[in-house]
Amino acid sequence: VREGDQLIGVSAGAVREGGCCSALKSAIAELRQSAHPHGHRPAGALNISPGMDDPLSAPCDPAPPAPRSCDCFVALPPGSLADQVVFGKNSDRPRDEVQEVVYFPAATYPPGSEVKCTYIEIPQAERTLAVVLSRPAWLWGAEMGANERGVCIGNEAVWTRIPVSEEDALLGMDLVRLGLERGSTAAEALHVITELLEQHGQGGACTQGPPHLSYHNTFLLADRTEAWVLETAGRLWAAQRVTAGVKNISNQLCIGTQLDAEHVGLREEAQARGWWDGEGEFSFNVAFSHENPPARMEAAKKRYRGGTELLRQHDGETKGESERGREKVGFGG
Repeated sequence: VREGDQLIGVSAGAVREGGCCSALKSAIAELRQSAHPHGHRPAGALNISPGMDDPLSAPCDPAPPAPRSCDCFVALPPGSLADQVVFGKNSDRPRDEVQEVVYFPAATYPPGSEVKCTYIEIPQAERTLAVVLSRPAWLWGAEMGANERGVCIGNEAVWTRIPVSEEDALLGMDLVRLGLERGSTAAEALHVITELLEQHGQGGACTQGPPHLSYHNTFLLADRTEAWVLETAGRLWAAQRVTAGVKNISNQLCIGTQLDAEHVGLREEAQARGWWDGEGEFSFNVAFSHENPPARMEAAKKRYRGGTELLRQHDGETKGESERGREKVGFGG
């Protein structure tokens, strides 16, 4: 705990955890060598409970492995209990990145207004909806969120045969927020995202510090009546509608031959690049999946299959429940 540049306390909970990390050890040492700014008691008089080892003598535990799980799922009736729609997402953002949960009220803007997204400015809508977002604190967009009309959106990173743009454009996380602020239904949000994607493209660093990471995006959009899976490759896109049951996405393309909406030039581009012969059945993931995918996408295949199987097992039982005022999403049964 710091007051300006002065260290004035160390969390007792952190000390009790044992196996202090080097940063915590340094803080304790600094605290012991300084005077408390609000009294004469030396800050070095750190109380150690009987039977507890001095934290400075404890070995540093190795850092746990970084999480590698970024997935979204939705359950629509009859895949959920009590006529509910359940939406969920987890994320493997950098462990030292601050993730905020923030609320932005509905707003109106004069014609001709601009909005500064993470890297670029685009025309602002005349009216935006109220949204709750979970987002990395350093950027404008969001990893996931919901709006006042009950639309939920989450995104996942993917790499495709279309090279990732090195130029600043819209992040997938910017598109999540834009879809929520401007879409009253999942279908409207889908239209918002795809239109902006075609106009402005996607690109730019998706992490704040090195190593910088850039990628294309897939999205899961849901409202009270339906869901959409949206997958992108540069400015191209394909979408699949889900009207009932359960659906999950991970860091890979999963839309095959069932395309319920698509970029007007999608098949023409695939044929021009030699990824589709123009005669057989067109499959989006076959045409646009990376031939040598990154390890993250390879690992996602197992997660995607596991998530699909888990949702299949609990199809009809997925529920969202409130316990002691805290929202909890889980599986029934």
